[in-house]
Amino acid sequence: MNNLSSDISLILNSAVLGAGLAMDAFSVSLADGLNEPGMKRKRKIAVAGVFAFFQALMPLLGWLCIHTVAERFIAFEKAVPYIALVLLAYIGGKMLYGGIRKKEEEGTSGPVTFVTLLTQGIATSIDALSAGFTIAGYGFTQALTSALIISAVTYMICRPGLYLGTKAGTKLSWKAQILGGLILIGIGLEIFIKGILK
Repeated sequence: MNNLSSDISLILNSAVLGAGLAMDAFSVSLADGLNEPGMKRKRKIAVAGVFAFFQALMPLLGWLCIHTVAERFIAFEKAVPYIALVLLAYIGGKMLYGGIRKKEEEGTSGPVTFVTLLTQGIATSIDALSAGFTIAGYGFTQALTSALIISAVTYMICRPGLYLGTKAGTKLSWKAQILGGLILIGIGLEIFIKGILK
């Protein structure tokens, strides 16, 4: 019975942690949908999958660092808000600039490139490295299970973000790309402010 309650606790805690960590990924999914209103179903699955992958990877890396090079990891963790801000401000700035140019041309925006998507995945999940502290007391199997639950929750949260973004993006045209850029810059600032106020 004790093992069962422990398993239930692991699942619930991981799901709640996953929902919290996925909020930035949801917002970026929304921005990507706004940027690419004609996004196909397979691509939506791939985009949400990239965010889910990084949200699983980062807590596991955090767990690994705590169990191996804890002191260096703690020093690196201080740089996380700055890294996220630079990455998201850069991508958001590019999207914003593209939206302003599209306004002048009255065209439609292009798809997010694979490199940009990977950068978004890293930027939105890098603060999940800190989740390594949350799962530090777990053994490897439990930590892996927790990471997979976080990943599944992230995927389920990102899909509606992409759907809403593509629906709104179809109606907003070039304004959608500007809005998407502002969302990304806003997320970068939020991660930065939360990180330096810790």
